[in-house]
Amino acid sequence: MPTYSASSPSQVFEDSQIWDSLKMAIASSSGFQSWQMEHQPIDERYLDTSLDYRVQRYLRETLETLAY
Repeated sequence: MPTYSASSPSQVFEDSQIWDSLKMAIASSSGFQSWQMEHQPIDERYLDTSLDYRVQRYLRETLETLAY
């Protein structure tokens, strides 16, 4: 069974930089732009959802569709 150790601060920083780069690339893609237009929030309380949340939701929904 694999063991997992705590990440070092430099690894956490590097992972954060990678996620930020991926998030920006995904957010600029035509697929994400189309998805976002289809999921315009009706309720104003969702207007301030973070890009991080929206990209994660897009990826989750895309993977669920592909898995089906």
